[in-house]
Amino acid sequence: MTDVYLLNVALADVLFVVGLPLIIYNDQYDWAMGTWACKLLRGIYSVNLYSGMLLLACISADRYIAIVQARRSFRIRSRALVYSRVICIAVWLCAIGLSIPTFVYYEAYSDKTSFDYVNDIDIAMNPESTKTEAVGSHKVCYFKFEGNETAQTMKVLVPSLQVAVGFFLPLLVMGFCYSSIIVTLLRARNFQRHKAVRVVMAVVLVFIACHLPYNVSLLYYTAVMFDTRDCHVEDSIMMALTITETLAYLHCCLNPFLYAFIGVKFRNHFCKILEDLWCMGKRYIYSRRSSRVTSEFYVSKKSTEGSNNEASSFTM
Repeated sequence: MTDVYLLNVALADVLFVVGLPLIIYNDQYDWAMGTWACKLLRGIYSVNLYSGMLLLACISADRYIAIVQARRSFRIRSRALVYSRVICIAVWLCAIGLSIPTFVYYEAYSDKTSFDYVNDIDIAMNPESTKTEAVGSHKVCYFKFEGNETAQTMKVLVPSLQVAVGFFLPLLVMGFCYSSIIVTLLRARNFQRHKAVRVVMAVVLVFIACHLPYNVSLLYYTAVMFDTRDCHVEDSIMMALTITETLAYLHCCLNPFLYAFIGVKFRNHFCKILEDLWCMGKRYIYSRRSSRVTSEFYVSKKSTEGSNNEASSFTM
């Protein structure tokens, strides 16, 4: 079951990493790809966020069943492939459902409030220009609502769901499962138990270190969203969100090392694949060289035989 979960986690992380450069490019160049790209890229980001976190919770639950409930889990794990596929489909459907507001309400539109205020002195120095012309337009990809009630509801609901389902729920599942696993490993008489405990602790601590600062910042920003505050306070909050969100992005790149490369079997198979690829590459290069040498030898031999044919009638 864990292999199926890891495959889906890898798929979610790869989709996120592929879409992230496009999001960065559009943010830097006034969202040049339009509304549909805005909805698609932001929606994919949201789906991968939820699915990745929920799948990590599924991995921890699977390890809990395999280690803590080993005797009772034989019947469950005997049909592991069926259960894991059903659970993964349910996780992806849940992630898509939670991302529906992002697909619906995100749009690319001109936001003039993101520019610095043009004061009356600047306009007085150039009377022919208006304030609108001085400010200009800047396309952003963000929520756009028709009414204030919908805006207030969605601006609170979306980040609240992200914090609750995308962080606290997986954190609770991982905390319970991995704490039980640590207790079970400490009771076992196995010389490798301390290494396994260190791996479990690393998985939990990295998850908390990457995602806790961003979710705390997002929760605070949601709580004070409609309060009146100074501009420098708003700038500080947005800067904290940017830095902590970047730290949360890093977890996608750490997942392969935490969940795959630590395992001995995976490392051995991965090294075997690299060795096979290296051998195939060497064989391909050698075959190309040998075929080129053979063809050159064959051409030179034919030319020699041709000259001999012209020189003597006894040449076979």
